[in-house]
Amino acid sequence: MTPPRGDHDARRSEVSEGVWRVLSTRGFEGLTLRAVAAELGASTGLLTHYFPNKRALLSHALEELDRRSAARPRRLAPVDGTPPPAGLARLRAALLDVLPLDEATEAGNRIWVSSWDVALADPELAAAHAGRYARSRVALTAHVADAQRLGELPAEADPAGLAAGAQAFVLGLVVQSLFAPAEFPAERQIALLDAYLAGLVA
Repeated sequence: MTPPRGDHDARRSEVSEGVWRVLSTRGFEGLTLRAVAAELGASTGLLTHYFPNKRALLSHALEELDRRSAARPRRLAPVDGTPPPAGLARLRAALLDVLPLDEATEAGNRIWVSSWDVALADPELAAAHAGRYARSRVALTAHVADAQRLGELPAEADPAGLAAGAQAFVLGLVVQSLFAPAEFPAERQIALLDAYLAGLVA
């Protein structure tokens, strides 16, 4: 008998929490059906009702990570929850949101970076990752275009090119800070980003 939709969704949410806890402590290498089942105190048989194989589990884990990243509070938003002004300030805030500036964003970035190896080995997962980064570039391009319209960035520059460069810069900074956290604390990451943006303005 098929369980009611509400029960199914609730159980899938519980499984998502188990996936997240395994990812947080073991990374993608340790993400297996057996590990998630053990985390939930359930059987692997119950888990395969929701995820027939490890690949489905990995795909869901990436979707869950994406959802959690999108749902967390945005950086530098005023108390009333409104975003920074359109233009350079909003571009800066969007780029700061990517960086591992505290424990929560560091943990999320560790999981993202560990997922790259998994995704590169699977064309479908790789395409999903590429899609996520492409959507991020579209959003960054809109912020760049706003900054150009406001006279904050050179109007003659290609907005998509500036957005791609900014994304590449922060992703590179993510990797540096994860491997050398003492050398790249939050304050230095912010200073490096501000210097990068100042270079774009100049």
